Amino acid sequence: MTERPFSISGELTEAGHRLVQRVYYEDTDFSGLVYHARYLHFLERGRTDYLRCLGVEQRELVSADEEGLVFVVHRMEIDFKSPARMDDVLTILTHTEKAGGAKMVLNQQIRSGETLLIAAKVIIAVINARGRPRRLPETLAAKFLEGSTPL
Repeated sequence: MTERPFSISGELTEAGHRLVQRVYYEDTDFSGLVYHARYLHFLERGRTDYLRCLGVEQRELVSADEEGLVFVVHRMEIDFKSPARMDDVLTILTHTEKAGGAKMVLNQQIRSGETLLIAAKVIIAVINARGRPRRLPETLAAKFLEGSTPL
């Protein structure tokens, strides 16, 4: 059997980032459907691994300069389109719509095969280590925007 290269952090694509995750029993409610709050976990994993694949290490950003840099979710809009079930294989897609100033706008989708389950718009505030707004460095903004086409 030929081994395929595989990254547990997903992969960068021409549209942004793609991460594959399985639904486990712990993700479901009594009905066997994914509990609505668990989608936040899947979305967070997608965003975190997107950063990782871009070479952005969040632990290092906190102390990268005298100010520090931290990303925090400021606002999230989620449309629940269709439910996922135990053992489904989900694809979490993340795309940068905007990166600059003191915020980023990310669009995310969770799909099962071709079926859209979740569509989310996430506004990320960029703050310093003391919790005050700060500008996203242009080199970092460029990383997020490079090669990212709409989902």
